[in-house]
Amino acid sequence: MKDAWIQAVSKMTYGIYVLTSAHEKSVNGMIASWVSMVSFDPLLIMAAVHTNRYSHILLEKSGYFSLNILSRDQKTLLSRFKGSDSDDKFADIRWEKGITGCPILLDSIGYIECKIKESYQPGNHTLFIGKIVDAKPFNNELPLSTIDYEGVYLGKN
Repeated sequence: MKDAWIQAVSKMTYGIYVLTSAHEKSVNGMIASWVSMVSFDPLLIMAAVHTNRYSHILLEKSGYFSLNILSRDQKTLLSRFKGSDSDDKFADIRWEKGITGCPILLDSIGYIECKIKESYQPGNHTLFIGKIVDAKPFNNELPLSTIDYEGVYLGKN
C-alpha cells in the first residue's frame, strides 16, 4: 500500500528552487522543491529542509533564507547545488549578498528573501515559515518545475 502512496505523491508538481542561506562568513545553497506560499497577509513562504543538511544549520543560526527561482533553461545549475562544497557551488556564477546576507543568484529569474518567523518539524524535514522581506523578478522566463526535471522527489535532492 505504501508503494502506491509514494507513486501517487510522486505525481505532485513542485517548483525547483535554489535555497540559499548564510551565517557569518559561511554561505550555502541547496535544491529545494518542497516550497509553498502559505499566506497573503502577511506574505509567508514555507520551505522544507531535511534536518541533516548543512543549510539547516545555517537557517537555524541566521534566521533567514532566500529562494532563487530558476528558469526551465537552468537545469544544469541543479547538479552544482547537489554537492557538499559551498565554494564550488558559488564559483564562476554571478551572485551577491541580499539584504539578509543570503546569496542572490543574479542569473536566476528572480528571488525571494525571507526572515524565518516559525519552524515545525512534523517529520524528517523542518518546515521553515518565512516572512518575505525582499523580492524581485529579473525576467519573465518560465520557472523550472518537477515536470521539467526528474529525480527531485522524496529525498533524492
